Amino acid sequence: MISNLFKVLSDDTRIKILKIIAAEQEVCGCMLLEKLNINQSTLSHHMKLLVENELVNVRKDWKWSHYSINKETIKQLCQVLKKEFM
Repeated sequence: MISNLFKVLSDDTRIKILKIIAAEQEVCGCMLLEKLNINQSTLSHHMKLLVENELVNVRKDWKWSHYSINKETIKQLCQVLKKEFM
């Protein structure tokens, strides 16, 4: 699991996505498209990986997807890093 998280986190666009979501608490996919200047299919690919690896939560509201940081996964990742490297 941890190695998968590092693979997901190794992409600059996904790091940007996480930073935007963290700053806003919850973000609509349309806002991410505007801020990142990428197309819908590229965003969908990145969001699929972030959601599947439980770094991001998704809440569906009719046709819109709203994303938030999965704080529990981030907390667990930080604990593993602390334990292994500190």
